[in-house]
Amino acid sequence: MSIVAAFMVPHPPLIVPNVGKGGEAEIEETTRSYDEVGRQIAKLKPDTIVISSPHSVMYADYFHISPGRHASGSFSRFNAPEVKFDEDYDDELVKRIEKLCEEKDFPAGTLGERDKELDHGTMVPLYFIRKYLNDFKLVRLGLSGLDLTRHYELGQIINEAVEELKRRVVYVASGDLSHKLKDYGPYGFAKEGPVYDERIMDVCSRGEFLKLFDFDENFCEKAAECGHRSFVIMAGALDGKALSINKLSHQDVTGVGYGICTFYPEGEDDKRHFLKIYREKKMSELTDKQSKSDAYVKLARETVNEYIVNHRTIGVPNDLPEEMYKNSAGAFVSIHENGRLRGCIGTFLPTTDCIAEEIIQNAISASVRDPRFDPIKPYELPFLEINVDILSKPEDIDSPDMLDVKKYGVIVKSGSRRGLLLPDLDGVDTVEEQIEIARNKAGISASEPITLQRFEVVRHY
Repeated sequence: MSIVAAFMVPHPPLIVPNVGKGGEAEIEETTRSYDEVGRQIAKLKPDTIVISSPHSVMYADYFHISPGRHASGSFSRFNAPEVKFDEDYDDELVKRIEKLCEEKDFPAGTLGERDKELDHGTMVPLYFIRKYLNDFKLVRLGLSGLDLTRHYELGQIINEAVEELKRRVVYVASGDLSHKLKDYGPYGFAKEGPVYDERIMDVCSRGEFLKLFDFDENFCEKAAECGHRSFVIMAGALDGKALSINKLSHQDVTGVGYGICTFYPEGEDDKRHFLKIYREKKMSELTDKQSKSDAYVKLARETVNEYIVNHRTIGVPNDLPEEMYKNSAGAFVSIHENGRLRGCIGTFLPTTDCIAEEIIQNAISASVRDPRFDPIKPYELPFLEINVDILSKPEDIDSPDMLDVKKYGVIVKSGSRRGLLLPDLDGVDTVEEQIEIARNKAGISASEPITLQRFEVVRHY
């Protein structure tokens, strides 16, 4: 057996009458669609239902799968403690998923459970499923802060485990769409909100899962969505399958988007291995980009490759442009993978005899010593994008009016604390944001007095 169907569903507690207390009438269309999902799942008679929820345990660099044989929960935090759930986990399937993750060195498993109670992202789907079906077991997954390709991979691993155990499984991707669709909504309005909802409903209703990777992280953050990664795991679980798809509904009346779609596999389709397609496309783009990189970036890349593969620091090559030997300057090396920052370390003043040495030093630090990230692993090397920024000498300024977020980087100082932010960064649109981020990096509160410096950057790609 295998995954027999998948469902994209929202999780507003309001939709449960004991919670909504009449307010659920506002999203009656979503309720009707949800009931239809419950009826369809009951007809399928799955052995197990896998639910991925944004409100389960979540880590930045690890996917948590709920362990054990049993879990319970209620809507008590939504003033409806009488709505309760007691669920049996499919422990065998969980162990098989965990074993496959271990074999593939994939960051997922049952470690680090912080809360055994079921979350509302899981219970809202269960509320509608339990109306029509009682005899099944559950697997509950959290999301992670890892990139979208890793979420897709997890879906592939889940499907592999399901097929090995010959389970009859339904996958439920729990997730609301944008939370910023209306001025009167609880989260206000952002122009990215309606755009996100339109794009995600178009992509999912047509099964164009390759385009799920094209959603920029800053765009998704501004749209305040919570389900995108859940939908990507679902897409991975359906990798290589032809699908019959039905969009049941999409509502935005509360200021939050609720979308419901159904997906039924209809045999194999070699044209729908979307992660493979995406990586081949990215590899081609990166290879072309690397061939056009200048000496600064090529030196950083050679440094990272040699250090990650052979744990060796390269010497300064003898074929670099003369200024890289003669000049000294602060330098930052930034590493991205699939559009996400993977490491960034630099010096705002020179600490070595020349720019080449500065780049070598900081490229190694960015790849293995950035405290925000795990060290880069060899399998990641082909997918890395590397930039090098060479900094001018900082100059004191009297006012934020002397800054330009696109042209100048900023150094914020208070006593011995110092925070630096490079110019022209995605998602940093104003000088106020630039200064605030630099303050936060240095641990300088908004009430503390600061002095400012600015610097210019020559960015090498």
